[in-house]
Amino acid sequence: MSTAPRRFHVETLGCPKNAVDSDKVVASLLADGLVAAASAADADIVVVNTCAFIEAARQESIDTVLALADLKPADAKLVVTGCLAERYGSELADALPEVDAVVGFAGEGSLAGAVGMVAPVTLRGRPTGVRDLLELPRPAPSAPWAYVKIAEGCDRACAFCAIPSFRGKQRSRTTESIVAEARVLVEQGVAELVLVAQDLAWYGRDAGEVDALTTLLRSLEHLAGDGLARVRLLYLYPSEVRDPLVATMLASEVVVPYFDLSLQHAAPGLLRSMKRWGSGERFVGLIEAIRADRPDATFRSSFISGFPGETEADHEALLEFLRIAQLDWAGFFAYSREEGTAAADLDGEIRVETLRERLAELAAVQEPITGAARAALVGSTIEVLVDEIVEEVAIGRSYREAPEIDGIVRIADLDDARPGAIVRVVVTDVEGPDLDAAAVVAPVAR
Repeated sequence: MSTAPRRFHVETLGCPKNAVDSDKVVASLLADGLVAAASAADADIVVVNTCAFIEAARQESIDTVLALADLKPADAKLVVTGCLAERYGSELADALPEVDAVVGFAGEGSLAGAVGMVAPVTLRGRPTGVRDLLELPRPAPSAPWAYVKIAEGCDRACAFCAIPSFRGKQRSRTTESIVAEARVLVEQGVAELVLVAQDLAWYGRDAGEVDALTTLLRSLEHLAGDGLARVRLLYLYPSEVRDPLVATMLASEVVVPYFDLSLQHAAPGLLRSMKRWGSGERFVGLIEAIRADRPDATFRSSFISGFPGETEADHEALLEFLRIAQLDWAGFFAYSREEGTAAADLDGEIRVETLRERLAELAAVQEPITGAARAALVGSTIEVLVDEIVEEVAIGRSYREAPEIDGIVRIADLDDARPGAIVRVVVTDVEGPDLDAAAVVAPVAR
């Protein structure tokens, strides 16, 4: 008599790098003979891929674990993996009796085996880990774009960041393995590849390859004939945004001129305290040099407010940088004290009220800049990759919008629209970060 296969549900929190890990977790579970459940309430094993970057993310992860513990069937297994598992391990297992296993990403093993579904193992404590997530095949994509993680870990020692302590030193994948994964994704209908890593522009340095990212981009360009339309880069450390990388990006017909710069601040003294490279002046020079070659290049960055010792002058330096740089997109985050980091013991903690005021001032400067950049597109013709169809409205993005991060483009009158199509549209209106558009020609051939 046949037995129905066990069912799984994976909940993903955190950044795009975690989304890639979840794809590999799903592949691991499928390889063990499990099938996807409709929801956590229907699953035999519920996996929570957690984030532990800052305190708010850790609390969200714990809240999600507890909520899913109540939602899942009583006999279903609950597994915690991801950054929270990597960072706290058995300590987390002891603190959450609702969890059947805390599974890190290091070592060999089977996630399903960690809870006895494919092999008898100890349920509590810290199992050996899931299979190597960097090289494990991934399930078929559900959208015409996909994240591709090209390296794990980080070699830098930024004073505010605990990631190297639990993700380890950088470990770059081979160009061959990345291109092979990309080829499969393109064959499955992916038109846009979004490359991610903790420190993307440092790719290959751990293997002694100085310009490995440039080599990788040139290799990926060969997939254009198979249907690859875009390659997007996320998380570029500013000191590495130089030729030949910049020249390759700007000359490529596949790599989009979208620069996601990891700047963090603009005051040079505070950046030194953060153990970061750069200054507002250097960053402006970098941005202006790129715009001189490509006026249509798009820039995004994120900034930390309230780092210990941040003075009013430092804050004003960041505000002035925003006014001069005119970034298309920017995010602002309150400093979070992280145990084990160099900044954890620094004096000069910023009062909560002051921090709130500074975050509001940063947003007040940036929001009109982003709004003006979006409004300037009204009346222009752009190419949009259709991501999905929602109530007969095509939802997509131009090269200016990264998936799940920036705004979208809505196209209401696109006949026979399908995800994966690239269409030319004229922008008719703007609503916050989003654009409304009307189709002007037939879909562009892929």
